Amino acid sequence: MSRFLFTMSPFNDLGLPARLVPIARLLADRGHEVAVFNPAPAPAKLIADAGLINLPLPARPMPPIPGDLLGVSLAWDVDELFACAFQDEEAIRQTTAAHVDLIRDYAPDVVVDSFGLFSSLAARVLGVPMASVLQGSFHPASDGFLWWKGERPAGLPTLAPVVNRILAEHGIAPVSRIVELLAGQLDLIVGTPETDPVASANAIHIGPVTWQQNHSLLPDWIAELDPAKPLLWIYPGNPRYAGAAASTPCDSIVVIQTAIAALADFDSHVILSSGYQEMPAEIPALPGNFHLADYLPGPAMARRADLMIHHGGHSSVMTGLAAGKAAVMVPTISERECNARRLAALGAGEVVLPMTQPDGEKSIDVSDFRSKVHRVLSEPGYRDSARRVAQTMRRYGGAAQAADLIEDFAPRP
Repeated sequence: MSRFLFTMSPFNDLGLPARLVPIARLLADRGHEVAVFNPAPAPAKLIADAGLINLPLPARPMPPIPGDLLGVSLAWDVDELFACAFQDEEAIRQTTAAHVDLIRDYAPDVVVDSFGLFSSLAARVLGVPMASVLQGSFHPASDGFLWWKGERPAGLPTLAPVVNRILAEHGIAPVSRIVELLAGQLDLIVGTPETDPVASANAIHIGPVTWQQNHSLLPDWIAELDPAKPLLWIYPGNPRYAGAAASTPCDSIVVIQTAIAALADFDSHVILSSGYQEMPAEIPALPGNFHLADYLPGPAMARRADLMIHHGGHSSVMTGLAAGKAAVMVPTISERECNARRLAALGAGEVVLPMTQPDGEKSIDVSDFRSKVHRVLSEPGYRDSARRVAQTMRRYGGAAQAADLIEDFAPRP
């Protein structure tokens, strides 16, 4: 049996753990030693619900790293995103050292990572084999987030000089772009060539990876809803990344606010699931046709819904497409706009772009949002396109295929 450590960027979102937890759970069920590392509150809850070990924070302190969240929200690709997100060299060095401690102490045979800059760096420093589980836009051979705008501009900010100094301290060759660090010796791409195009023969598409407990059932109150009315499922992502303290350019509260304004008198059931996030105090009382849930099993809920409304997160896109359901998306950062535009290009949904106000908050044309919800619900072409993509996705093995490949990749005793 092998020993696997699953790592990722510790964002307080469910997207990254939702793609890793199914694979980790399968490997644990096969008798391997498996641990996960993500101390953020919402991911920690998902990891615990799956019955997996979530490693504690390393003893070595990880200082906060100042960053430009507006730059993160508008980033062209992974390189620009990390350059905006992490802007203090000493803090980057200390955080990398903490991840070195984490991996060294657990001593895995393989690190399985998704978008974890510091865990990927640490795996290289220690020479531990790494398998990556990435969406297409996170891979070095992708066209980045703003793929519809043409070639990548020259002169974008990069962390490469900082990271290369750290790599040199450990006798490791430099990288030309930070995104190279996210690729492992085994690269698994969540999605298919049409949802996540990657120009690399070494990248293996595994189809959608979605998580719910075995035999997860929807709450009884959902079954009791009037089936004659359409059911709209809203998953907004993290509404406030800084909590109640402040707003950030990455917040998805605009999805909730717009849905309440546009759908309060819509002749439908609207289910809002928070994904273990706290609802901000400024959210008003929900309209009578709305129902709030702390967490719902994604695949089961997507199959039950007539339409998904979300922030363009990759895991939300995969969950909806795997169930053959169309979506209306309000992408709040460039990475989510990348996913949303891919889905819309497949004919399986519509995109409503938010506008940034002078105070930094985002807003939506409510009438445009409402009309697109009505259009996607009423025009069968969107549903037909989503079902076609779902049929294509069934050719891939998802989490089981990933677990097989990672098992084969692990060094033999």
